Amino acid sequence: MELDVELKEPPTVVTRRGRVGVRRAAALLLALAALGGGCVQPSTAYAAARAPGDARPRSGRCPTDLGRIACVDLTRQLMWVQDGGRPVFGPVRVRTGRAGYVTRTGRWHIYLRDRDRRSRRYDVAMPYSQFFSGGEAFHGLDGESMDSPPGSHGCVNMNTWDARTLWGILSVGDPVQVFGRKPGT
Repeated sequence: MELDVELKEPPTVVTRRGRVGVRRAAALLLALAALGGGCVQPSTAYAAARAPGDARPRSGRCPTDLGRIACVDLTRQLMWVQDGGRPVFGPVRVRTGRAGYVTRTGRWHIYLRDRDRRSRRYDVAMPYSQFFSGGEAFHGLDGESMDSPPGSHGCVNMNTWDARTLWGILSVGDPVQVFGRKPGT
């Protein structure tokens, strides 16, 4: 059986513990689809493992002279981590604050991490929370698309897999740069 799929190399995530096997996972999904496993369409195997094609990090608003820094682009709803000008994670799709709860822009620092956080105020699970500005945090969000409106209450939501990977990269004290403006806010 022959697959008519254009394979593009997915990004490789680098953590302190080494490379995460995004490439191998996507190849396995493609192999299962080719065997009729029915779990994924070949054309979407890599799409699940990467951000959109035009989502290359733009370090213009994220400083390259601070070493490792988490960057959040509100305009494009993307986040990544770079070390100098070299991306080490992402970019990944995120969902930020809705109208009335906009995610604050500026330079912040990770000040608190909680792997199993639950918001008492909004009664929602916040796995792999890393707080950087008041009550705003990076955290996982299960069961919702990052494209689903209206948005968060100010946090930077991402799928739980990405939040877990980010947990292994960032530490307390690491800088976070938030810039841009979310459309509609």
